Amino acid sequence: MSQIPLNERRAAREGARVDGENARSWQLVSAALSHETFDAAQLGHADQIILDMEDAIDGSLKQRARENVVAWLTSGGSAWVRINDWTTPEWGQDIAALAGTPGLAGVMLAKVEAAEQVTDTFQRLGGNTPVVPLVESALGIEDAVTIARARGAYRLAFGSGDYRRDTGAANEPMAMAYPRTRLVLASRIGGLPGPIDGPTVGNSHAVLREQAADAVNLGMTGKLCLDIEQPAVINESMSPSPADVAWAIDFLEKFEEGGRVIRDGSDKPRLARAEVIQRRAGVFHIQPAGV
Repeated sequence: MSQIPLNERRAAREGARVDGENARSWQLVSAALSHETFDAAQLGHADQIILDMEDAIDGSLKQRARENVVAWLTSGGSAWVRINDWTTPEWGQDIAALAGTPGLAGVMLAKVEAAEQVTDTFQRLGGNTPVVPLVESALGIEDAVTIARARGAYRLAFGSGDYRRDTGAANEPMAMAYPRTRLVLASRIGGLPGPIDGPTVGNSHAVLREQAADAVNLGMTGKLCLDIEQPAVINESMSPSPADVAWAIDFLEKFEEGGRVIRDGSDKPRLARAEVIQRRAGVFHIQPAGV
């Protein structure tokens, strides 16, 4: 066990953490678990962690979980918190408990189906706590643009499991392509970062990489995860590869040497891709291949 005090390790981890706009891995942690488990998640590989007070908690344990989360946050912990659906009584209780709590990075609002649910949550939390709307139904997917434009919306996330339950869709790339694309387009229209994909159940690295690649190919830039083993794989899968970074640097250097002259219709799309790769490589500290 490290001899460095916990608060110092927390501060060091938070200083190095990837910010929420760029975060790739978002680890869900049941709010009913111990503070030691929260600490392990905060100090782990996830870009961001979310203490889950919604689906992971039985109704009879909601208040205990709420108190558990607030106690940890006020003792030096830092995390996002998934709160209950705006239509439930638990939503108001969650808001009352969390408003003004130190260490609260933001909230993930469950089962969002309308923009006013996001804005009401944002305002009730004081107007300065970011809200990630978790879109989990057919209605939410179809209203994704208005949700993305809501005051307080920070980044969209896909509740893929509940979406499948609502629609009967299969957990297959083709079935998931439409809702994922809707969230990608809504995020672009709403001026938000790329959306966060739903979780992969199980710890097969091959399946996790495959599903992360499917999400990336459609324009998603983050993914929910269910345990401490998944973030490292997700971070690698959702980052530019060293080869991609080398290509981007080479393209941008040649573009500069050529006087930034557009030669044909393919240059602007390639320029945009190269600039995105270079920016993300800087955020994630990825070196080009061969360095």
